[in-house]
Amino acid sequence: MNIDATQLSILWPALIAGLLVTATHVPLGMQVLERGIVFVDLAIAQIAGVGVIFADYLGWEPSGAAVQVAAFGAALAGALLLTWTERRWPRVQEAVIGMVFVLASSAAILILAKNPHGGENLKDLLSGQILWVSPARLPLVALVYGGVLALWFARGARLGRVGFYGLFACTVTVSVQLVGLYLVFSSLVIPALATYYSRRHRHLKAYAIGALGYAAGLLLSLITDLPSGAMIVCAMAVIAGAFFLATSLKPALNTGGPSPS
Repeated sequence: MNIDATQLSILWPALIAGLLVTATHVPLGMQVLERGIVFVDLAIAQIAGVGVIFADYLGWEPSGAAVQVAAFGAALAGALLLTWTERRWPRVQEAVIGMVFVLASSAAILILAKNPHGGENLKDLLSGQILWVSPARLPLVALVYGGVLALWFARGARLGRVGFYGLFACTVTVSVQLVGLYLVFSSLVIPALATYYSRRHRHLKAYAIGALGYAAGLLLSLITDLPSGAMIVCAMAVIAGAFFLATSLKPALNTGGPSPS
């Protein structure tokens, strides 16, 4: 297949956006798995989305600073709430996260109920529009993500609950507007889950899975003319599954398989 200049001009900003998301979401996703709060990203991303939708409802400029403040403020409020509930009721934290996600999703539906473009707006929030990422937006995203990575690798687990949730809220607020909620969740969970039992070079392997997932998904989306967000999720899952199977089978092959009883 030959990719012409028009297709390339669409493809490269989307790929860079995917690589930027992967860069920040891999280490955060690993921490999410360690904490046992897998669905926290869905909840906080959905809350950030409600902030964006509400700002749009008020008639604010979609790309303006006010919308970003509204989205981050909503996400941060949700993150602080989950920080408190994790400390107060740690045993039911996952259930609380699920409840927050459902409430935020319902709020988004109610706000969009009388909007003639509500269905399309909700679809964009969930699956994103990664193929239409503006190249002019990428430097600012890279700057924010660079700050997130610097803070994470400098402080890491020492950030504590509030620091982790605050950093998470900042990252997800940017990501959900860039690639949509489904890709945010996939980028956080799939590479981290596929490499969960890897003891050596785990970050490198997880980054490779995320990057290959975005590259393969975007290319397949271009070839098949199917939705890019869903295609990236499927491609990343297939690559992660293949990696997991390969690494799981390797020890058995090295030992000649299971010993006879």
